[in-house]
Amino acid sequence: MTAAQSLLAAVFALALLHLMMAGALYATRIPAMIRMRMSAQATLKPGALDSLPAWARNAARNYNNLAEAPTVFYAVALALTAMGRADAVSGGLAWTYVGLRYVHSAIQATFNRVIVRFAVFSLSWVVLGIMIVRGLFSVLA
Repeated sequence: MTAAQSLLAAVFALALLHLMMAGALYATRIPAMIRMRMSAQATLKPGALDSLPAWARNAARNYNNLAEAPTVFYAVALALTAMGRADAVSGGLAWTYVGLRYVHSAIQATFNRVIVRFAVFSLSWVVLGIMIVRGLFSVLA
């Protein structure tokens, strides 16, 4: 596998996580709504879903989180690939970032200990920050 393929595989692996969390969102939210006898129409009211139990809200919150910081990862990984600057280091950093996001998702969707989740989230941003700075220097060089 080339460095570019590795970087792109990491992009797809993170997209797969987003897909899996979408499934988890529905697998938890729908049964919780049924148990609470909440109609789909009732969810139109702001904050209506806040009354769902934490086990049903956590997957949805993680799904939303995966549309935030990881979008920067997607842009950086694709830019490095498009510029022909994918290398073993960027691939390693990309896979480390993706691994940390999987761990973050597992924490948030299960026991959701905030300090542990925050530590993993922060570490993932350090890795992403290194990717960003390396990419910037690559462009400026």
